[in-house]
Amino acid sequence: MSEAAKWYVVHTYSGYENKVAQNIEKVVENRGLHDLIHEVKIPTETVVELKDNKSREVERKIFPGYVLVKMVLTDDSWYVVRNTRGCTGFVGPGSKPVPLTEAEVEALGVEVKQVEVTYSVGDSVKIIEGPLEGFVGIVEALDRDAGSVRVTVSMFGRETPVELALGQVELVD
Repeated sequence: MSEAAKWYVVHTYSGYENKVAQNIEKVVENRGLHDLIHEVKIPTETVVELKDNKSREVERKIFPGYVLVKMVLTDDSWYVVRNTRGCTGFVGPGSKPVPLTEAEVEALGVEVKQVEVTYSVGDSVKIIEGPLEGFVGIVEALDRDAGSVRVTVSMFGRETPVELALGQVELVD
């Protein structure tokens, strides 16, 4: 029964997110359940707060009262998470946890997918996704950190620079 690990949402008492995450990680460590429970995350964002005319960056929970757990759902993994202090249960109908879809995981930014770049500046690439799908252009600039590529495409007899995500283009053989 080797199914892939999926992301599940766990409901916690408000303010107990960090404690629940730590407790789950501790149980995984103590019982050697790394093969069942892979990762525990609390989605946060950095926001700038103005207080007493001073601005400071604060990390704020995006979903207070929730913790995300990447795990293979078995009776053991379900039991461990469900019986963690501060945890009130999984999000889903009844007692059956529902995993997040790929689109939801991507939208939440929980997992950062690494895009392998097989092209470099000056190469001919084909746009494989988006409104310009099928167009071929030349790579003008590459920003791996920002995950973007600037491609010059010939449209209506003019050279037009286009900003795209790294995964939206592929090398033309």
